Amino acid sequence: MKRIAFARIAQETNALSPVPTTLHDFEGSHYLEGDALLAAATDGPEVEGFFKRAELAGFIAAARARKAEIVPVPILSAWASSGGPLTKDCFETLEARIVEQLRAAGPLDGMYFCLHGAMGAQGIADPETRLLRAARSVLGNAPLVVSHDLHGNLTRARVNAADAIIAYQTNPHRDHAKIGRKAGAIVIGTALGELHPQVAWRSLPMILGGGKTIDFLAPMRAVFRRMRDLERTGDALAMSTLMCHPWNDDPALGWSTIAVTDRDAAAADRFADELAEMCWARRHEQPPRFPSASEAIAAARSAKWRRKLGCVTMADASDVVTAGAPGDSTHLLRALLDEGSGMLTYAAVRDPSAVATLWPRGEGDVVAMSIGGTLDPTKSMPLPVRGKVVSKHERRGFGRTVVLAVDHMRIVITEGPSMVMRPSFYTEVGLDPWRADIVIVKNFFPFLMFFLPYNRKTIFVRTRGATDFDAAFELSFDGPMHPRDVVDDWRARDRTRRAVT
Repeated sequence: MKRIAFARIAQETNALSPVPTTLHDFEGSHYLEGDALLAAATDGPEVEGFFKRAELAGFIAAARARKAEIVPVPILSAWASSGGPLTKDCFETLEARIVEQLRAAGPLDGMYFCLHGAMGAQGIADPETRLLRAARSVLGNAPLVVSHDLHGNLTRARVNAADAIIAYQTNPHRDHAKIGRKAGAIVIGTALGELHPQVAWRSLPMILGGGKTIDFLAPMRAVFRRMRDLERTGDALAMSTLMCHPWNDDPALGWSTIAVTDRDAAAADRFADELAEMCWARRHEQPPRFPSASEAIAAARSAKWRRKLGCVTMADASDVVTAGAPGDSTHLLRALLDEGSGMLTYAAVRDPSAVATLWPRGEGDVVAMSIGGTLDPTKSMPLPVRGKVVSKHERRGFGRTVVLAVDHMRIVITEGPSMVMRPSFYTEVGLDPWRADIVIVKNFFPFLMFFLPYNRKTIFVRTRGATDFDAAFELSFDGPMHPRDVVDDWRARDRTRRAVT
C-alpha cells in the first residue's frame, strides 16, 4: 500500500489591498486537519458554505479508484478569501504546520498539494514555492503534484520544486474536483511506477488579454479546446494555461502554459510552446470597457421587464472581493442612493467598525452614521446614511453581519470579507433576490453560474478601486509588460525567466 498525503493552503493575494490576511482569516473561514479533513473530503461539504466537493474530494475519488493500493493521508486544509498579502507570522505558522503534520504522518510515498498559485506574503518572495520546498524537505524524492487556480503565476523555482503542476481548465471555475482527481491520478501513478511525468512550460510578459477569458467563449475557446483534446487523445497527462492574477506583485508575473506528459519530454516542450503561441496571438483582445455607475444605473432602470422577471445583477468590478479588494468601496453605494430611487437594491460593504457600532442596537432602531471607506480610504470615502436596523447575524467567513435598510436599499454590512458571489450571501440574512430590482455582487466570474436562476441582465461597473484592470500597471515587473508597455516578442523574456540559454 502506498501512502499519499493530501493538503491545501490557498489564498489569492491582491498586492494593492492594504488589508493584510491573518491566520484568523484562515481559521475563521476554513481550517481542517487529520480525520476531520478526511471526513470533509470524503462525505462533504469540503469547504462549508462554499464547496460540497472541490479539489481534495477529487483526490479522494482518485485514491478510492485504487483503494487496494493507495491509502490517502490527510494533512491540513487552510483556505482564506482573496485579500491583501499574508502577514509574515501567518505564512510562517502555516509553513511550520505543514512540515509538522507531514512529519507526524509517518512514511509517505507521495503528496498532492492544492495551492492557489497567486499567494503573496509580506517580506517573502514566491511564498508558494517556499511551501513546496517545506513539503519536499519531508517527502524527499517522493512525487509531489500540485494544482493551481488558472489565475496562478508560474515561476522557475516553483516548477522545479514539483513533479507536476496542473491548473483548472474552466473560467468561471467549475472543475475543482476534476482537477483534484487528475492530480491524484498523476501522483498515484507516479508513486506506483506507472507514470514518469515530464514537464515543460512557457512564461509570457502579459497580464491582460484573451478578451473576457471565458473558457467556452471566443477568443479563448480554441485554447481550452486544444488542451482538452491533447488530454483526451492521451498525448498529454495534463495541459494548463494560467492567465495570472494581474494584481499579484511577482516581478515575473504573466500568463504561462505548462504541459505534463508521460515520459515524452519533447512532446511536453512542443505542446507548451504551441499553447504559448496561441495565447500570445490573443494578447490584443482586452477585457471589455465597463460603464460608470451612472451609466449602469440608467441601464438597469431601462431594463424594466427584466427586473419584473428577475433582477439586474450588478458586479462592482472595481471592488471585487474575490479578487482581493477590501470590499469597503462606497462609490457604487453612493451613486445608487443618489440615482437609483424606486429600485429595490441589495448591496454589501465591509466595515468592522460600523458593525461594532450597530451590534448593540436592536432590530427596528433608526441610526445615523457613516459606513464603508475605512479599510482603504485612498480609494473611497465613508458614506453618511440614515437607516433602520433590519437584522443581525453571526456567519462563518463573514463574521458579524448587520442588515441596514436605507431608503430603497438593503445594505449588508459585514465584519469579515464581503464576498458576494452566491445568492446565499443575501438569502441567509432574509433578502430574497426575486424581490429585488438590483443585486450587487463583488465577483468577476462565478456569480454568473450561481445567480443564473435570478439574473436577467448583467452589468459590470467601474468606479475606482483595487481591482481596476489598469490599477495593476503601478506594480513593478522584470521588464516591459503587455498591455501597459509595447512588447513585440515574448520569447526573450521567457528564456530569461526559465533560465534557458
